[in-house]
Amino acid sequence: MAEPLRPDDVLAPDGTVLRRYGPILMEGALALPNLAKLLVRLIRDPRVPVRSKALMVGTLTYLVTPLDLIPDIPVIGQTDDLLLIAYSLNHLIKTAGRDVITEHWDGSQDVLAMIENLVGLGTNLMPSRVRKILDRFAS
Repeated sequence: MAEPLRPDDVLAPDGTVLRRYGPILMEGALALPNLAKLLVRLIRDPRVPVRSKALMVGTLTYLVTPLDLIPDIPVIGQTDDLLLIAYSLNHLIKTAGRDVITEHWDGSQDVLAMIENLVGLGTNLMPSRVRKILDRFAS
């Protein structure tokens, strides 16, 4: 059984540092530039399937347009965006292959593994009906 979470584990006495989750959040935030570079490099790489690239570009386009399948109700409204990002990124990583991903990734392998686990989890949380539709498009 996990240890109960105490307030001082999350918020430091000065209110500025997350003691328990701070390193994980910091590592995730520091991974964003490497993740952006990875996406650009994969989209430019001729070894990555065109449909996978199109799915990722379509997802990014969907995120910046005002059109939304689920209105931006706090938390619920961002869920479709997060799940779509997770699915698209997971698909792009899987279809590119380990060698291509490793070649283009500038960060540590631990952070890459963390990202892969997160997008895999997000993909699994997506409703199966929606995932099947996206699978048909991406295949």
